[in-house]
Amino acid sequence: MSETMIAGIDQGTTSTRCMIFDSQGRTRSLAQREHHQVFPQPGWAEQDADEIWRHVRHLVPEALAQAGIGPGQVAALGIANQRETSVVWDRTTGRTVAPAITWQDTRTSAIIDDLVARGTAGRIAEVTGLQPRTYFAGPRLRWLLDHGRGLRARAEAGELLFGTMESWLIWNLTGGVDTGVHVTDVTNASRTMLMDLSSREWDESMLDLLDVPRAVLPTIRSNAEVYGTCVAPLPGVPIAGALGDQQAALFGQTCFEPGDAKCTYGTGAFLLVNAGSERPTPGPSVLPTVGYELGDDDPVYAVEGSIAMAGSLVQWLRDSLEIIPSAPQVETLARSVDHNGGCYIVPAFSGLYAPRWDQDARGVIVGLTSFVTKAHLARAVLEATAWQTWEVVEAIGRELGLTLETLRVDGGMTSNHLLMQMLSDVLDVPVERPLVSETVCLGAAYAAGLTVGFWSDLAALRHHRHVAAVWRPQMDADVRAREAAQWNRAVDHALGWVVPHTSPD
Repeated sequence: MSETMIAGIDQGTTSTRCMIFDSQGRTRSLAQREHHQVFPQPGWAEQDADEIWRHVRHLVPEALAQAGIGPGQVAALGIANQRETSVVWDRTTGRTVAPAITWQDTRTSAIIDDLVARGTAGRIAEVTGLQPRTYFAGPRLRWLLDHGRGLRARAEAGELLFGTMESWLIWNLTGGVDTGVHVTDVTNASRTMLMDLSSREWDESMLDLLDVPRAVLPTIRSNAEVYGTCVAPLPGVPIAGALGDQQAALFGQTCFEPGDAKCTYGTGAFLLVNAGSERPTPGPSVLPTVGYELGDDDPVYAVEGSIAMAGSLVQWLRDSLEIIPSAPQVETLARSVDHNGGCYIVPAFSGLYAPRWDQDARGVIVGLTSFVTKAHLARAVLEATAWQTWEVVEAIGRELGLTLETLRVDGGMTSNHLLMQMLSDVLDVPVERPLVSETVCLGAAYAAGLTVGFWSDLAALRHHRHVAAVWRPQMDADVRAREAAQWNRAVDHALGWVVPHTSPD
């Protein structure tokens, strides 16, 4: 009998990939395509969800061909996705009615400012666990309904559907306009500002607050159950797992015990710590969220700190400043000097996320002198990611008393050994990279495999985890303290940069 495998789709910010995994959790194939990103105005970020769906239809057969298998040898499909990116589409035509608004977009700042001015922040946090921020999907839906011609009336009439990217893909994979299943998983729902974090259901008071009609919303489901059966391009294969990408990475890194922590370094950086079965109540710097919920089991919660710019800062160095020809060259250039030359870069290109949460912050480069070269800038770019991670870890420790013993890392930037050493140095803990670095896709595959019995339990998944590399702290404590103080001084210059335009009068 031919070997049976599990498929995973990772629909990310800059690209989509499909991977095939065997019963040992080993990668058997990977197919990937980038999609367009559009920035029509400062602070706006959009994508074409129809393009992404076209890519998925091509990627899945490519991944199957690479693995040398057909759809009949796929036991189940799991999906992970960029969270908070919001899609609205027509249920009768299957076409999107507006560009997808991505998680990086800040156009909802007026909506957020109004919510705060009305004194609703406490109620929002009490129900959803979230602070009112431009980061979340619910305000984006509100903005689309307010600004798209006729969209609100059509939404209230039940003609439109809303979802984050996993909802869009599941609906299309299960037949679209004919038999499409309109669902979202609990981790993505927890990032909308519309879900009660305790009951894990849409909350009527939040729907009223954001003026969102229930008719457009998907049904909330757990992260490991059969949502429906693929029509194409995996006919007959059950879709049996779905998680937001950062929760998928937490699951793929087998962070199953309270205190286990991972950070994914991609376009942004996202640190999640397993917080156990009780809903955590951190302060405003970091956010409680659903870590994962397996079928009928009780949910496992997590605490998260989100960093808007990590790999995208390296891309900026490459594409906008043209200082490096390719992203990997940043490490070579940064290694050519021993320090940053007194230069610090704070990448608040669209505000700062955790723990500062300042949508009016903007990027700054401070400490420039004639001594500073492009090599010092390259080193400052990498240090910015390390120090932003340090800020999140400090906030989690301060607000919840959680102290990291090890940080598990994944994502494209983990191939940068200098950055990984910087992380270990500023955090003062070992940093571990797994053998399978694509833990987002792996986590989605794990959830789907558990659902259909491909893997028996969490212990079996732990057995498949292998560490490929470890970095240990080398920085002197006095140096760490001095550099931390300098980083905080640099961030102070970025805060509150945007001020309202005033008239000549």
